Amino acid sequence: STGPDAYNQSLSQRRADAVAQSLIANGVQPVRVVAVGFGEARPIADNNTVAGRQANRRVEIKLVGVTS
Repeated sequence: STGPDAYNQSLSQRRADAVAQSLIANGVQPVRVVAVGFGEARPIADNNTVAGRQANRRVEIKLVGVTS
């Protein structure tokens, strides 16, 4: 990425929150949704290229079971 770490962390969290809110708005129970932004902590591609930075702008969704 090209911005300051704190900004990128905040942006990452806002993206995660937006996806979480969309899931909830579409019927997923809020108790089943956790939004975590990782900022620059977990890149999957090289941040030194445009394509790499684009690949790192992502949201990952993990489906897990809920126990009572």
